[in-house]
Amino acid sequence: MTEIGFNGMWLPQDQDPRMGDTPSRGERAVLVEYLEHYRATLELKCEGLTPAQLGTRSVPPSRMSLLGMVRHFARVEQSWFRRIIEGQHDLERHFQEEDGGFELGEATQELVDASFALLREEVAHSREVLERTDLDTIVDVHGDQVEVRDVVVHMIEEYARHCGHADLLRECLDGRTGQ
Repeated sequence: MTEIGFNGMWLPQDQDPRMGDTPSRGERAVLVEYLEHYRATLELKCEGLTPAQLGTRSVPPSRMSLLGMVRHFARVEQSWFRRIIEGQHDLERHFQEEDGGFELGEATQELVDASFALLREEVAHSREVLERTDLDTIVDVHGDQVEVRDVVVHMIEEYARHCGHADLLRECLDGRTGQ
């Protein structure tokens, strides 16, 4: 394992791309900032790893890996923003037959590249959807009528939970811990 500096932090605070110059103001800005923070955190946790490391599974029987999380979030972004907010309920979900994206074969560079490309494509689309959608908009979530703000809060929660898992996975791989 490599020794990490910066008092155990991932990056020096002044080099952390997630840190803004000023705090956000207003509900929408705060929610978007938190969501973007966690999206960036997932990518940071995967930086500098080989395909084999990205595909390394956590403690058995779990199939969780960092690459699986990238694929899972491509599915999550697609599901909540395309299927729920845009109402494309019949759209086939990414990795429907593959345990939500966590089940993968050999982690090749091609799979890594395709997985990150898909995640980035879905995130870009999600950003566009959120930008043009009012937080008060009511959407159907499995028969329940909820506001888009609830979906955004759920996305923050989903990323935060899995970024905690990513911290542990990354620490097992090379000793790096999160901030």
